[in-house]
Formats: sequence, structure tokens, C-alpha cells
Amino acid sequence: MSNLNLLDSRKKSPTRITRNSKIFKAIINAIQDKKGEAIISMDLKNIPEAVADFFIICEASNNNQLRAIADNIEKEVKEKCDESPYKHEGRQAEQWILIDYVNIVIHVMLPEPRKFYQLEELWSDAITVEHLS
Repeated sequence: MSNLNLLDSRKKSPTRITRNSKIFKAIINAIQDKKGEAIISMDLKNIPEAVADFFIICEASNNNQLRAIADNIEKEVKEKCDESPYKHEGRQAEQWILIDYVNIVIHVMLPEPRKFYQLEELWSDAITVEHLS
């Protein structure tokens, strides 16, 4: 149990927070550039079970826009922050693309899967911020 307490008490370094902020801004701008809708960010830092510090969720109206948003996120973060995603999933299914930058995880979703999975409800303890499209 003491190992878990160590994880909870870890301190965030200023460098990490600044780097996350730069990546965060690049992601939001990339989504807005491709007209992503219903953009929200969820601050998960105070939730012990969370797998990342932030989730960013947005909607695309069709498969082409879904791919365009995901591609633009990866392009902008690479250009502005010199960071590549740790992993991305869902490009074949084209309903929900997940892009993982370890501390920030992006969910680009079509409306139906977003309604079905209700990530906002699942992580309702998080501080949620809406970002204008």
C-alpha cells in the first residue's frame, strides 16, 4: 500500500506542467482549426484512478472530419512541441480515434459513440472546461 501512497504524493515538476500546457494548447488549436465540435477538457489530476492528467474530447460530424482532426492534432503537436503520440487507436474503425500523449489523452469521436460511451459521465469527478469551436 505504501507504493500507492508514493504515487499519490508525487509532485508535478514545473517543466512537466509547462510542457503539458504547450501540448494542451496545440491540441485545442488543432481541433478548432478543423472545426471540431463540443470540445471539452477534463482535468483528471486529482482523481487517483485516472490514467492521464487530462482528457480532451471532441466531436466530428463525419469520418473525413474525424481523420482530419486526428491528423491535424498529430501534425500540430509535432511541429509546435516536437512531440509524437505514445499511441493512437481507432483509425480503422473510424468512429472514435484516441491519441495518447501519456499525460494528455485525446478522444475524437463521432456523435453516436460519444453519446453511447458517455466519457464525461464516467469521469464526472473531473473539472470540465468547454472550449469554443
